[in-house]
Amino acid sequence: MTENLDTRRPDAPTIAGQYQPGEVEQRRYEQWVADGRFRASADSDKPPFTIVIPPPNVTGSLHMGHALDHTVQDALVRRKRMQGFEALWLPGMDHAGIATQNVVERQLAAQGLSRHDLGREKFVERVWQWKAESGGAILGQMRRLGDSVDWDRERFTMDEGLSRAVLTMFKKLYDDGLIYRANRIINWCPRCLTALSDIEVEHSDDDGELVSIRYSDDVVVATTRAETMLGDTAVAVHPDDERYRHLIGTEVELPLTGRRIPIVGDAHVDPAFGTGMVKVTPAHDPNDFEIGQRHDLPALTIMDERGVITAPGPFEGLDRFEARPAIVAALRAEGRIVAEKRPYVHAVGHCSRCRTTVEPRLSLQWFVNTSPLAKAAGDAVRDGRVAIEPADLAKRYFAWVDNMHDWCISRQLWWGHRIPVWYGPNGEVVCVGPDEQPPTGEGWHQDEDVLDTWFSSGLWPFSTLGWPEQTPELAKFYPTSVLVTGYDILFFWVARMMMFGLYAMDGKQPFDVIALHGMVRDEHGKKMSKSFGNVVDPLDWIDRYGADATRFTLARGANPGGDVPVSEDWCQGSRNFCNKLWNATRFALLNGAHTAGALPGAAELSTVDRWILSRLAQVTAEVDEQFEAYEFAKVCDLLYHFAWDDVCDWYVELSKPVLAAGGAAADTSRRVLGHVLDQLLRLLHPVIPFVTEELWTALTGGETVMTAAWPVADRARIDTGAEAEIATLQRVVTEVRRFRSDQGLRPTQRVAARLDGLAGAGVAAHEPLIRSLARLDAAGDDFQASATLAMPGEVSVALDTRGSIDVAAERARLTKDRAAAEKEAGQARAKLDNPAFVGKAPEPVVAKIRDRLAAAEADLTRIDAALEALPS
Repeated sequence: MTENLDTRRPDAPTIAGQYQPGEVEQRRYEQWVADGRFRASADSDKPPFTIVIPPPNVTGSLHMGHALDHTVQDALVRRKRMQGFEALWLPGMDHAGIATQNVVERQLAAQGLSRHDLGREKFVERVWQWKAESGGAILGQMRRLGDSVDWDRERFTMDEGLSRAVLTMFKKLYDDGLIYRANRIINWCPRCLTALSDIEVEHSDDDGELVSIRYSDDVVVATTRAETMLGDTAVAVHPDDERYRHLIGTEVELPLTGRRIPIVGDAHVDPAFGTGMVKVTPAHDPNDFEIGQRHDLPALTIMDERGVITAPGPFEGLDRFEARPAIVAALRAEGRIVAEKRPYVHAVGHCSRCRTTVEPRLSLQWFVNTSPLAKAAGDAVRDGRVAIEPADLAKRYFAWVDNMHDWCISRQLWWGHRIPVWYGPNGEVVCVGPDEQPPTGEGWHQDEDVLDTWFSSGLWPFSTLGWPEQTPELAKFYPTSVLVTGYDILFFWVARMMMFGLYAMDGKQPFDVIALHGMVRDEHGKKMSKSFGNVVDPLDWIDRYGADATRFTLARGANPGGDVPVSEDWCQGSRNFCNKLWNATRFALLNGAHTAGALPGAAELSTVDRWILSRLAQVTAEVDEQFEAYEFAKVCDLLYHFAWDDVCDWYVELSKPVLAAGGAAADTSRRVLGHVLDQLLRLLHPVIPFVTEELWTALTGGETVMTAAWPVADRARIDTGAEAEIATLQRVVTEVRRFRSDQGLRPTQRVAARLDGLAGAGVAAHEPLIRSLARLDAAGDDFQASATLAMPGEVSVALDTRGSIDVAAERARLTKDRAAAEKEAGQARAKLDNPAFVGKAPEPVVAKIRDRLAAAEADLTRIDAALEALPS
């Protein structure tokens, strides 16, 4: 009917017949940037709203996790701008010490060179050159996604200002006694040749072997790392273990070495594990190190930095994994192997960057004493200064900060912030601040190590705003408003920022809310992995379906703290949603919809107009509520169904006869339609910014929807009577349409019908609309009811389908469908009636069978009704 309703004014705006994201997105984004739409001013008198972007690695490219994270942040920021806040979304990148150094070292290796061939200074220059030429590709990809970040404030963790902040923080912690240097067990990567913090070690259950070794007739120990026995300096038992108490204080000969080592009593030993005896290797195990400290045991390092055995003897020079079977074979030859269990599945730590098995190693490193810092970070959440969304993830946070170990912050790299400590020829140690001159003279040299990347990124919420200088930006935008990030880096980054922010900013928290989302997974809930072959490149979806469709797909699955399943089918559905909005707005423009002038009062509106405005008011209120709760999936679901069902499917269709009739009622419908679309596009803009910008500016003539006021629910427009009336109309039309579909009637085929009970149901005035939407003609003199549909309430619809359908063929089709539905229901019932199935099958599987049964039974009810309605 649309083609017959072109009542637009000569000057009415137009849009293309189809939405082509590629023709809109780059043009709109470049215009936003050129117009300064993303800039935030510290001089503004508007209330501040601040998000600092979790800085992606300079080596990185946009993946689905980034796309989700950025979509959520952008939605929050765009909404706050529309609400009148001075909204700052600050972008930047992390220098990614290990990852970036690895990239450049691989390039050198391809030329037959190593970093040592260049030397430290030239190597660092080479990394900066790589960063300028190839690093930061993700920043351009962020533009493709539509990130409304303030590009004028872009930061890098190695830029001059942030480097100054790092030096200031190190000096402050050092002077306060919270940074120290000590020989302690750390996580060591034999490939990256650097220390790792606990949070840079990923544990997985790996196949290994558990070997029980007889040291003497009385001493048997079990280990998964037989090679470390070369560094044993004791055997430990529990002091209360009656089996071994008499051995405490005696010695035993360590096999293969000839050394004698003591037997000590230590409460750390679990008498129930293995034989109740443990070998103690203080230089190669963190628990053994603590035992060694308590009993003043020597710590023998028997491997070099690459995991090669250095202990003198037949195993010297072997890689640790070569030495392990060789040592077991030697022990077996001496008859010392009591038992071997393989495979023995146990947790093994791996470097999070290169997946090499991590080696515990005694090493001289720099540490942060986290105890007072972690306590402050826990207190800030407990006393309500910082809220974690969803709240049930707070226990994970507390489990970490309440049990935090001291943090190893030194890395044996050349790319990063070099530790600002100088050593003198006579053992002097000087920590140099950013405004101090390092000591000079013969024998003075700077520490060779650099700081853990997370040290600098831990300062991100305030260093990016100018700290340690007291800048207007720091005064305006700190504390930041919300931190949006995945729960997987709650410990990597969030806890670090909490500790440093509270410490450096006099107890002011770095953010008011921590909004955690889950991991993006495939449609089956499976983790995305290259090995699984299910990794999705968001840029591929943006190329094919548009940035808005990609963003809407991600946001529609984003429940607080929950993982986010996605599939290409869902992205196609999101593209169809954008097309639906485009077509509805195009229809509105073609038919003269506008936003000029005030809306009429309720008395001047039709029931249909009052209904859609009532629905708009309620949806607006619910969207606001869900935004404040970080329920992005619910926001999207509300707007999807309001836009698709209420506006596009129902209101547009209900308006067509009114617009065709012309007159004052049509003028009112044009104004209401324009208002509803105006408000809907504003509500959708934070999630799908490109298509809403294109449509809103065409509809309203406004400059940009980005600065349009965020809709406020007009609760005076809520009209429960109108909603109930239209709901009845919808049920009648829906039931007739369902019957027509079941009977195989063509959508355009008209059928004579008699409508009874409309007055009693309060919808008599809508009979013309019902007939128009359901394709029903009036009952003529020759009308003969061949089917009667009973509706909720008092309404019934009698239809004359004679000649419209092949009754015999339709009965045969429905009978066949009924048999299939009965078979499906029977199979589902059989499974649910089987106690073995219900008792043993996972609950999701049982629930799926229940859903199948419910769907089959619903089909049976529908088919029986259709058969009953057929003429005899």
